[in-house]
Amino acid sequence: MDREKLIEAMPTINVLLNKPLMDYTYTKTGGPADVLAFPKNKVEVKQLVDYCRENDIPWLVLGNASNLIVKDGGIRGVVIMLTDMTKVTVEKETITAEAGAKLIDTTYVALEHSLTGFEFACGIPGSIGGAVFMNAGAYDGQLQDVFESVDVLLADGTFETWGSEQMNFSYRHSAIQDQPAIVLSAQFKLTQGDHDMIQKRMTELTELRQLKQPLEYPSCGSVFKRPVGHFTGKLIQDAGLQGLKWGGAQISMKHAGFIVNIDQATATDYIELIAHIQQVIKEKFDVTLETEVRIIGEDPKLK
Repeated sequence: MDREKLIEAMPTINVLLNKPLMDYTYTKTGGPADVLAFPKNKVEVKQLVDYCRENDIPWLVLGNASNLIVKDGGIRGVVIMLTDMTKVTVEKETITAEAGAKLIDTTYVALEHSLTGFEFACGIPGSIGGAVFMNAGAYDGQLQDVFESVDVLLADGTFETWGSEQMNFSYRHSAIQDQPAIVLSAQFKLTQGDHDMIQKRMTELTELRQLKQPLEYPSCGSVFKRPVGHFTGKLIQDAGLQGLKWGGAQISMKHAGFIVNIDQATATDYIELIAHIQQVIKEKFDVTLETEVRIIGEDPKLK
């Protein structure tokens, strides 16, 4: 890939070369991206995707890298971050948010307009695009409950709008995971509510999150999906793993379902600790833990 040629072809887009992704991930881990690009609108996203397709360059979208581990070898090709696409608008009871808008910020826009239904997401530290991608949820709510439609860019450079029936939502899953499509913006249908009651519920959930989750350390959020009939944190506690350190990573003492970066952890520390947890839980309880966190990129080259 001729990186200088790509930069020349994208004069309006902020493009960085060999940028360590640990500067952007919530775990503070991750190797370099060959090219890191920050488009400001859907036209620039299309320019990037078209250029990559025409020049046979791999690409992927990171969202705001909250529920994500990038391996220490980094990512080849073009990494697209939509953190400059943050516009949120309200029309009657419908909120439209661009993919890079923070989910938490969007819930507060709903509060400002006394719209209810989004309270469950007030503490989820992800972007709108990432939340749609994984059908994010918390406290008995999930994105599909308020989802109306999503505007996407397909790998062939065409724009489409998908409704709920096309999204194939399930627990931490959407159709976006099954094909190379980029979330550009999404629409959510809420209902009119009482401002004070909405604010009270959001305050309660925020305090609950602060009490139970290890927000004082970098982490990738909830590591594992909840296995049927079990609670992940309790399984890890019962296995005697809570507090286990692996390199610079540790199973949180505050919530065993989280792995925190306590001492310059690497992505490899995270990945090896995740595999160890899965092995122990399988051996002790015959329960298979599936990761909720996405693990992407390349392993580091052996020296």
